[in-house]
Amino acid sequence: MKKNLKAIIQIFIMIAAVFTLTTVFSNSAAAADTSLQRVKERGELIMVTSPDYPPYEFQVNKNGKDKIVGMDIDVAKKVAKDLHVKLVIKSMNFDSLLVAIQTGKADMAIGGINPTAARRQSVDFSKIYYSGGQSFLINSSDVNKYKSAKNLKGATIGAQTGTLQYGLAKKKIPNSTVKGMDKSTDLVLALKTHKIDALGIEKPSAEAYVKNDPSLKMISSGYHLNKNEIGAAIAFKKGSGSLVAAVNKSIDQIKKQNLTEQYLAGAGKYMKVNTVNTSMFHYWKYFAKGVEYTILISVVSTFFGVLIGVILALMRFSKQKWLRGLAISYTEFIRGTPLMVQVLFVYFGIGVVVNIPALISGMIAVSLNSGAYVAEIIRGGINSVAKGQTEAAASLGLSKGDLMRFVILPQAFKNIWPALGNEFISLIKESSIVSIIGVTDLIYQLNIVRADTYRGVMPIFVAMLLYFVMTFALTRVLNHFEGKMKHAG
Repeated sequence: MKKNLKAIIQIFIMIAAVFTLTTVFSNSAAAADTSLQRVKERGELIMVTSPDYPPYEFQVNKNGKDKIVGMDIDVAKKVAKDLHVKLVIKSMNFDSLLVAIQTGKADMAIGGINPTAARRQSVDFSKIYYSGGQSFLINSSDVNKYKSAKNLKGATIGAQTGTLQYGLAKKKIPNSTVKGMDKSTDLVLALKTHKIDALGIEKPSAEAYVKNDPSLKMISSGYHLNKNEIGAAIAFKKGSGSLVAAVNKSIDQIKKQNLTEQYLAGAGKYMKVNTVNTSMFHYWKYFAKGVEYTILISVVSTFFGVLIGVILALMRFSKQKWLRGLAISYTEFIRGTPLMVQVLFVYFGIGVVVNIPALISGMIAVSLNSGAYVAEIIRGGINSVAKGQTEAAASLGLSKGDLMRFVILPQAFKNIWPALGNEFISLIKESSIVSIIGVTDLIYQLNIVRADTYRGVMPIFVAMLLYFVMTFALTRVLNHFEGKMKHAG
């Protein structure tokens, strides 16, 4: 037990070392401000956003092709044009945007981000380029009940996690219960299904939903706020003074020429394109792409998960105590931490030292997680093989390697096939967690379709059917091979 504890402590020391290297790397990068120089030398301005917040940023499906559009995207294009570089857009959850720039995944983050005092402690901000004001969305059936924000006292208020609206609802609405969610699309669905009474949201976004969904109405927030914290600004990594200064020049031009009104008008036209045809068949390419990535992640993670699992299981039976301790520590640590945290750590934590793309990061995290569970399944299978098999193989003069390869493992896999099948099926569903770092799997595409079409339930139903088809097909395949194994036995 003491030796296992020692091995676990060693793993924690290694993790602490990674964080230390990350901190040193980040501090050394911030020591000299080369933010603008790096962008120009690269010829690309890398921007992260969460494209589920019309009219600021959202995806449009036109003539079978999809792209990210919106007022914020036009602002970013203006900045990139003035810097004479190409704009590269990366998508991820809103609550990961600031982490992305802090860890060097992008040069700037845009997404209707309010430059609050708390956020300014962690990142740099440009000047505010647009102030749309704060509003609440309510159901049309509640217009007589909630005539103004004053009537929301004691109500259940929804707001996107990590936003200004979430904090304001807690501070400004007396006796209210505030519920936070990662996606604005989830919040709108919660509102329409009466899980919440009102939704705190930026005024332009509220207007966009009201125009496209007659079941929703908008009321003013009545907030009196610090003008330096309300409105949208662009976020940058701390110490990016030269890049911030260059971007502020573009924002000065945007304000002088009142370009945000033009950008909003353009976003409105795109939103009309989305609502012309909101059938799920019209968005079949979105779902098809999501299925493609889900299958890819599942297949790759299954292969490496089994490989890691076999290695860990064999390490558990090694005579080398340090190998056994390492395998036990790894398995316990991985099984004791959420997959979501592991995905974030691989992408943002390790990614600071080695810049790993989102898709590969997701595959690595899911593979490492699956390997720990597969290892225990295989270990159980090896233990289930009768000792007489080992004795018979030894009497035939088989080496330990051949014994494991030709006698133990084949019988073990036969015994554990149903359990492995369950792990593979679970992997298809659990891989959906990679959407939080912007991997375009089925869940990611589902949220995009919901944001584009203003339909909350139908995209979810389609995704459920697609997951069922994938898992049912895999179940049939696994059962086929299980039957062949039984027949062979």
